[in-house]
Amino acid sequence: MAKKTYECIIIGAGIAGLQAAIQLGRYMHNVLVIDSQNGRSNLCRSYHNILGWPEGVSGQTLRELGHKQAKSLGIEFINDIVVEAEKVEKLILLRTEQGMEYQSSTLLISTGIKDRIPSIKNIEPCLGISVYVCPDCDGYEVRNKHVLVVGSGKTGANLALTLTYWTKKVTFIDHEAGEVDQSLKQQLNEQGITIITEQVEAVVAENETIFKGVKLKNGQTIYGEKGFIGFGGNVVHSKLASQLGVERLENKHVLVNPRTKETNVTNVWAAGDVVAHSEQVTIAMADGCQAAIWIHKRLLKGI
Repeated sequence: MAKKTYECIIIGAGIAGLQAAIQLGRYMHNVLVIDSQNGRSNLCRSYHNILGWPEGVSGQTLRELGHKQAKSLGIEFINDIVVEAEKVEKLILLRTEQGMEYQSSTLLISTGIKDRIPSIKNIEPCLGISVYVCPDCDGYEVRNKHVLVVGSGKTGANLALTLTYWTKKVTFIDHEAGEVDQSLKQQLNEQGITIITEQVEAVVAENETIFKGVKLKNGQTIYGEKGFIGFGGNVVHSKLASQLGVERLENKHVLVNPRTKETNVTNVWAAGDVVAHSEQVTIAMADGCQAAIWIHKRLLKGI
């Protein structure tokens, strides 16, 4: 049976992928979105720095609204995981975990990243509500509060220092006993930041979502008003890009043309957190829209 050929396939239905799908749908292109439904935006219960949502909006809400909007424009969605990608003459061939094959004239990689969050009891319901991962997104939420930074070594220590812009009440819990050099320790000391080197057993929360502190494995409870996570080692999902010969940085983020969002491989674009830039929902939206505009321009030329 001949494989169906799409004008564009989007891998990943996070914020960037959905925004691109909506734009391409409005151009009336034949588009398939392949998504694992396990993206980073599923974790955040409330973004507060997005235009039009002053009371906050969850990643799940944005995804549900975006999915509905894209489907109304004729965009096709499939729940699967792409495991192989290759260029075959003028087409891009994709193979999935479920054994399916799809091909397309153009490809948008919006596979994102996944935060490394150790298994800590009770932490997940608090994420995005009272425990945060991004100071640019949520530093404002902890202003003048006592913040517990649960992290590892220099990554956690540097996050603790960053948060002193919003609050002077910061405690750094080095959950993994990572390396913190003497210079960094001195900076923490100068800012009045206490360092506790001990594993966290569980988050202490009220009504499941309101962070109140952490219980350490030594039995001690450390109380705080807000939490932040800083472990480093986030997984950048750019393996498929690498298979296609896309240029990546040492940290595996994808490089794109800043204007068009096209990679160094012709007819392969990338958008969202998989790209080397500030990891923000609003930037992901812009990336997705910009990539879609240039994909449309390329499709008009007949590839």
